[in-house]
Amino acid sequence: MPPDSPDAFQAAFPTGEPSSPPIYPGSFATTAGDPAEVPAAYGRQGNATWSALEQHLGQLEDAECVVFASGQAASMGLLLCLAEERPRLCSPSDGYYGMRVLAEKLGPRGIEIASCDHADLEAVDRALAPGGAILWTETPTNPFLRVFDLAALGALARASGSPLVVDNTTATSALQRPLDQGALATLTSLTKATSGHSDVILGSVATRDSELAENLRAWRQAGGGIPGPFEAWVALRGVRTLSVRIERQSRNALAIARHLLAHPQVDRVHYPGTSEATLELARRQMIGGFGPLMSFEVQGTAADTERVVRAARHIRPGTSFGGVESTWERRARWAAETAPDNLIRLSVGIEDEALLLADLDQALGQGLSG
Repeated sequence: MPPDSPDAFQAAFPTGEPSSPPIYPGSFATTAGDPAEVPAAYGRQGNATWSALEQHLGQLEDAECVVFASGQAASMGLLLCLAEERPRLCSPSDGYYGMRVLAEKLGPRGIEIASCDHADLEAVDRALAPGGAILWTETPTNPFLRVFDLAALGALARASGSPLVVDNTTATSALQRPLDQGALATLTSLTKATSGHSDVILGSVATRDSELAENLRAWRQAGGGIPGPFEAWVALRGVRTLSVRIERQSRNALAIARHLLAHPQVDRVHYPGTSEATLELARRQMIGGFGPLMSFEVQGTAADTERVVRAARHIRPGTSFGGVESTWERRARWAAETAPDNLIRLSVGIEDEALLLADLDQALGQGLSG
């Protein structure tokens, strides 16, 4: 049909359709006959609200997307799918601690862990050599914001017959497209910047392998790691503003990282946009910005660092990251974290840049004055 015909217009904009997709809270569908003839006869099999979110996320990565109840549930579902053929996991030694904890808990159940520095390609190659493995990487990492070469890791994965999985939570699909770099799947904690409002816990896996996507759905249904309809609707609302939020957050974060580099009370700054060692790599594989997350080390003890966090008047103390409101925390307060005692992880929001810089300066000055 011609693109300017009345029928084409009606197909694109159906009369009476609401401006926001509805929430479908039902736990089952009416089934008078064989339930197998109904796509989601029982609510654990599927939900129209999940489908709307999955479709939108899939469009961002040109892939199929499967949404789970949390990023950890998505990680476990993906790991269980891939470990059926390769029970070895080659993960970054400084990756997200929640994933490290999950891998350790699965260790007694047959998952062999081979952690190494993913910036050391020779070490990665050695770890993959004995029969291949699941190459599970994360870039930029959390909380050190290290950047790994996805193209090079993808080449090593292909050479060893290993699937490459990329935790894309920090960058999001708005800034980085690992599937274009050879990844089999991306893992995203939607809780963070992708939904962006600190009001939902969800996770997702995106892949262009239909068999893997179907296997993920089967694990989700069997394991029960399903998203709630309301949570899916909230996340969809957030995803629709992802690109504009990330652009503003990345701009603010870069300005703050540069400011902290020159601050007399800051020893080190960890941010992809200011790291001389990997700046060119970050520019090459990240699209239009470096994300909202950074960390920095202050000149002081753990107690000094805690005082800095508590001295803020605008930046909210708390964990998680990626929301529209700036948050920070002394990361080593979490027992499983490997960060130094004086490291603060800062998630930059969409507030006025001058306001954030002023709050940083006064908090550093007040917290480190004693």
